[in-house]
Amino acid sequence: MKKLKNKDLRRITIEEFKSAEKTPITIVLDNVRSALNVGSVFRTADAFLIENIILCGITTTPPNKEIRKVALGSTNSVNWQFEKNTIDAVIKLKENGYHIMGIEQADRSSKLNNFSLINKPIAIIMGNEVNGVAEDIIDICDEVMEVPQFGTKHSLNISVTTGIIIWELWRKLNS
Repeated sequence: MKKLKNKDLRRITIEEFKSAEKTPITIVLDNVRSALNVGSVFRTADAFLIENIILCGITTTPPNKEIRKVALGSTNSVNWQFEKNTIDAVIKLKENGYHIMGIEQADRSSKLNNFSLINKPIAIIMGNEVNGVAEDIIDICDEVMEVPQFGTKHSLNISVTTGIIIWELWRKLNS
């Protein structure tokens, strides 16, 4: 076995990315504090051809040095927009036929491994690193999903959780 070099990976160009068919998932970042987390979400979105990221509230937007450090140019490939108010962004997505999925630990949340695919585009709402997804957003979600956890900690980093969620949704959409 030989490790591949970047030139061997045959990655698509930014222009090819922009014209490629996208995975019908939008990521909504609800007041995410860390620009490093935002950059990581951009990089994950690029890896899975995610259609859009909506940055809401206090979430840092490109261009930003810390985002750039982690995103490695993916802010140039992934479509993104800023919305001052998360609830406005979510309402627009609902009006456009998206299935709204809050990623949060809640009294009636489902485990990610039990998710059944639905026949509409999906918007996942990722919350603030301390407070999670705001309660008023949870109230208007079509469902709330969480990653099963078995250790002593109560949560995962938002960038890690986003990667796990996107991988599982992408896997189910492409199986």
